Amino acid sequence: MRPPQWIPAWLLLLHGCAIARLPQAANARTDIRDCSTDPPYLPPTATDTTARVAALRGAMRALGAQAYVVPATDAHMSEYISARDARLGWLTGFSGSAGTGVVTQDKAALWTDSRYWTQAERQLDCNWELQRTTWIESIAMWILEAVPVGGNVSLDPFLFSIDTWNSYRQALQGSGRILLPIETNLVDQVWGDQRPPAASGEIYSLPEEFTGSSWQEKVARIRQEMEQHVRHPTAVLLSGLEETAWLFNLRGDDIPYNPVFYSYTLLTNTSISLFVGEQRLTAAARSSLRAACPGPLCVLREYGGAAEHLRQYVQGNVTVWLGTEYTTYGLYSLIPQEKLLEDSYSPVMLAKAVKNTREQDLLRAAHVRDAVAVIQYLLWLEKTVPLGEVDEFSGAQRMDALRQAQEHSRGPSFQSISASGLNAALAHYSPSNGSSRKLSVDEMYLADTGGQYLDGTTDITRTVHWGTPTPFQKEAYTRVLMGSIDLFRLIFPPNTAGRVIESFARRPLWDVGLNYGHGTGHGIGNFLSVHEWPVGFQSNNVPLTAGMFTSIEPGYYQDGEFGIRIEDIALVVEAQTEHQSGENPFLTFEVVSLVPYDRNLIDVSLLSPEQVRYLNTYYESIRARVGQELQRQQLQEEYDWLQRSTEPFLLGTAAATTGTGTTGALALAMLLSALLPGLQA
Repeated sequence: MRPPQWIPAWLLLLHGCAIARLPQAANARTDIRDCSTDPPYLPPTATDTTARVAALRGAMRALGAQAYVVPATDAHMSEYISARDARLGWLTGFSGSAGTGVVTQDKAALWTDSRYWTQAERQLDCNWELQRTTWIESIAMWILEAVPVGGNVSLDPFLFSIDTWNSYRQALQGSGRILLPIETNLVDQVWGDQRPPAASGEIYSLPEEFTGSSWQEKVARIRQEMEQHVRHPTAVLLSGLEETAWLFNLRGDDIPYNPVFYSYTLLTNTSISLFVGEQRLTAAARSSLRAACPGPLCVLREYGGAAEHLRQYVQGNVTVWLGTEYTTYGLYSLIPQEKLLEDSYSPVMLAKAVKNTREQDLLRAAHVRDAVAVIQYLLWLEKTVPLGEVDEFSGAQRMDALRQAQEHSRGPSFQSISASGLNAALAHYSPSNGSSRKLSVDEMYLADTGGQYLDGTTDITRTVHWGTPTPFQKEAYTRVLMGSIDLFRLIFPPNTAGRVIESFARRPLWDVGLNYGHGTGHGIGNFLSVHEWPVGFQSNNVPLTAGMFTSIEPGYYQDGEFGIRIEDIALVVEAQTEHQSGENPFLTFEVVSLVPYDRNLIDVSLLSPEQVRYLNTYYESIRARVGQELQRQQLQEEYDWLQRSTEPFLLGTAAATTGTGTTGALALAMLLSALLPGLQA
């Protein structure tokens, strides 16, 4: 997940500056901070962090810590976190999902990736330097300059992954600085009683008709893998919240948009210890767990007791199997090295990634109903935007409401990205009620939204323009679409890593010197997380396998002007090829998102005949599956809109095919993928 190593020169920002929101000089941007002026200029979106930073420095002095590192994650390495765990956001004012903060006695800095650079400039005050990279080497170099030899660099070991902890240790090794674990979290200490309360909502069983198999079958499968492993582990430790939720067919609402709950599981070859607030389990959930797991074989333990129980368990003749990507260094350090069995991902995480036939059908059904809601939204926008009645925030609310009306809906799967004009150039912008741009027929509009349904999780992005797009906007959009189509159509060998083929989505942009700064896709769950590891196109994702679902989402962003992204969910399936080499068939993608693209932005003359044929076939599928559902729901106006929007494109207007053959293109993709080792989704 790391970008190419480079360390830019950073601006020297004023520390402890006074808060001021004065008008800037003519032609200057007013949406981002300017710490070079006296007094500094801060937009209304910036947060005054002076008191918070001062309080943290006081706590650091009390413990003799010269630097304190604050990550953006929680004790389960979750991508999305609860308000209670948003330590970095509270300390800095920055609300992006990826970042690291470091505070010393006289400096403070935030590191984040290119998705959030503009957002950070809008939200940070001048107490913070912005470092435009996420490389730990960059953080370490900054620390070495800021912390004298002999100084302590302190971290909470229960908030850092094993790899991240080791990276800090290696980067500081031999420097004379000491990496000091402090289990009392200092941000929590200074946050005090203002910190949001712990989760207390119900934990419930997923109805049987929405599960791929019973939890007893899943446990039996994992125990079989334990038995067959050459090292015969006696236990599997589960730290990722999705792992326990999936394994036991349980769901909760501890983290916004993600139906998970705080928990750990220690699954041994003879017993199960589930660490969760027992009083939060519904009667049905408690009954489900205990019906087939009576007495001491299935023990519910308090969530806070996981570390101590693990410490006691490893005193015996045991071997603990864990996934390093979702286990904190704090838990990992409790297990003697000779009793560890490490893989990047636990066997539960890998089993969850490959959906069985039942789970595939459930996700397909969810995407049909989700398409109905998105089509309703696009039609509503067509009618209301020309009247000047819609802004980004009200648009997002409308989209959420339309999804909520669909059967089995459980709300959005993430905060809707509803972005018009220059805001769409921020890859992960979300509007607020206080600052929301009006939608206009003269600007591009990007809607990246998703839903949680009992039968599946959805995530789709469509970019539209209701007026006359510029020739460059139209070309950029078409090339993004071409990249999507090229990856959808690709047939590739089994056991191929996503990073090897992801450059197919970039090639039409690269052909004219364009690119995008985020990853090409991510896995998705069955009524679980919208970003589900370990599936995707990044360097630390596992090879693609039939049964995996992934997003495919190329884009293009013109800073300060507009943004384009097209995102669909696709299922990895076996390809129907003329020949077969080897025992395992080649693979390809089946697109399960079913919403047409904006015809107003497509320059058909840029498309090859093969790309046009793909589009026409895809549109036939949308008509057949979503058209039927629209009629079932008696949505005639939306049905008519769908028929117009999926009219076939004429082959005569397409460009002649000049592309490289699949074999040569795959070889090119393998070479080019080496240039993109860590772009983030």
